[in-house]
Amino acid sequence: MEVVEANLALPEHAKAVVQLLDDYARDPMGGGEALPTFVKKNIASELRKRDAAHVILAFVDGKPVGLVVCLEGFSTFACRPLLNVHDLIVPAGHRGRGLCKRMLQVAETIALRLGCCKMTLEELEGNVLAQAA
Repeated sequence: MEVVEANLALPEHAKAVVQLLDDYARDPMGGGEALPTFVKKNIASELRKRDAAHVILAFVDGKPVGLVVCLEGFSTFACRPLLNVHDLIVPAGHRGRGLCKRMLQVAETIALRLGCCKMTLEELEGNVLAQAA
């Protein structure tokens, strides 16, 4: 298992982001439909343009099996940045292996490097598994 901060200038990292987002979008939790062609074509380059976006990828045997997209925000009460975990994706066949934990450890490292006061995590209302964690 390899968990890395993505370099979206690398075609294999950009392709992994699209693949994992599309796989999730096709899942019932992601809406059950493929990502629009526009999103598939542009998501990696648009994320790459944003200094506030941080992407983490997990690979097993060279295949992408996990994705975390974090976006920097700002805490007005602490007057410091925060890091929001916006997307966290591990396909069903790869769950239960500790991938989320490893990817969130990398996200925490990024948050500490940025001087963030906290990390936040968004979850879908129907994601009972995430809400129980």
